[in-house]
Parts: sequence; C-alpha cells; structure tokens
Amino acid sequence: MSLAHIKSRCFVNAPFRYLQANLDRFLAEGLQPEIGLEGDVLYTAAAREFADVARQLGQHDLSCTLHAPFFELSPGSLDQHIRQASRDKIRRAFGLIAVFRPKSIVCHLGFEANKHGYKEKEWFKYTLEAWREFLDIAVKENTPIMLENTYEQGPAQHKKILQSLASPQARFCLDVGHVLAFAGNSWQDWLPELDPWLGQLHLHDNHGDHDAHLAVGSGRFDFAGLFAHLRQKNLAPLVTLEPHHEDGVRESLEALDRLGF
Repeated sequence: MSLAHIKSRCFVNAPFRYLQANLDRFLAEGLQPEIGLEGDVLYTAAAREFADVARQLGQHDLSCTLHAPFFELSPGSLDQHIRQASRDKIRRAFGLIAVFRPKSIVCHLGFEANKHGYKEKEWFKYTLEAWREFLDIAVKENTPIMLENTYEQGPAQHKKILQSLASPQARFCLDVGHVLAFAGNSWQDWLPELDPWLGQLHLHDNHGDHDAHLAVGSGRFDFAGLFAHLRQKNLAPLVTLEPHHEDGVRESLEALDRLGF
C-alpha cells in the first residue's frame, strides 16, 4: 500500500503554533494535523489565525482533528474554582469546532487513582457533569469527543463515564504509548472491553520506562497484535501519529506500511 494512501487515513499531532510555522510542509506533503491547543494558545492566538489555518487546510482538502488542552486541568476537581478554570479553558477549545470542522476532538479523562481514588464518587460526579456539558456542544456540532487514557491503570473509569454519557458522539481514544508507559500493561487490558466505544488511536511507541513518543515500531508495543484485533472485530478508528522527533512521522508511516495497516 502506498504511503500516500496511509497518510490519507492518518492524522499527525501538531501543536497549533508548530502547525502555523510548518503549514507549508503539511500542505505540500498532504499531512492531516491533529491540532494541539495546549499552553496559552487559546488566549494568545487571534480568531483570524485559527480561521486562516482552517481555510488553508480546507483549500487543500485536508481534514483535521483537535486535541483539547489537559495539562494541569481538572474539570472534575472537588475544588469549584479549579473546576471552573479548567472547564473555561476546555470550553474555548470546543469553541473552535465550528472553525475547523474536525473529525473529532480528543480530551483527557484525567483520572489518577493516587489523587482521585480516595473520593472517587465525588470526582466522578463532577467529571460527568463536565463531560455532559461538552458533549452537548459536540452533538450540536456533529463532532465526536474522544476520551483518551493517560494515567489510568485500566478501562474502568472510561467505561463508566462512556456508559453514563450513552451517546454515539462520546467515544474512547486508545493511546498505546500511555498504556505501555503509564498503565504498565497491554492493549488486551483495555480492548475488547472498550471495543464498543473505540473511535480513535494515538500511535507512538516506547520501551515501557517512560512516555518517549518514539515512532511506531521503535519500542516494544504490540502493534501487530492490536491491528489483528481491529481487523478481526472490523473496527476502523481514526488514527493519529504522535512521534516527537523529526523523522518520526516518516518512520511511523513506513512501519504502518510494513504492518499492513
């Protein structure tokens, strides 16, 4: 299969300012971005800047996904002021759905057992409240929310929240690097339990010691087994490549080609 065909089926992580600086490359190479909205960009970028990037992607028939901010945010916090600040920032990201018309918006559920396990019921109550609000926006924009795993040790919290939201627009994003580096287990511990909600994959690799964001096939994640499972179950999630070094996208595309993606 040609790399061009594989590129057409994938997105590539790109913080918004990085995408702006490298937009010509994305357009020339036909790379579809997953636009990261972390840091202060939601406060410092003008509306026309977002609109200009969206316009150029559209002119080149390139789709995108969005990645909502998550660093130091806690929309399910037991502290009402932290909840409000977190939701305000995430709400800004959801406001860009109408600008970019993304295929999805990826968000971190953000459950950490060492922090939230002591008051899990309270955390879940506020978390569900937040995601119901954001889901209402997503449904109106016909854009699925993909709730990604980060520090969660297993699928329990994602399954519980997705069952509670009970919407085809509320889905699961399996981040394979986080499974290996943070959960310390395998994709089989997450799928098939979350198969009914699987809507997106974040693909990068590591050796299990830290979240290295290596190219696909450069660590020890079982990509062959995962892809075999997806084929067997006839699952076709969106795919985002998340290597964090310069040649990582090319290396990942070549690895996907070898794996028969």
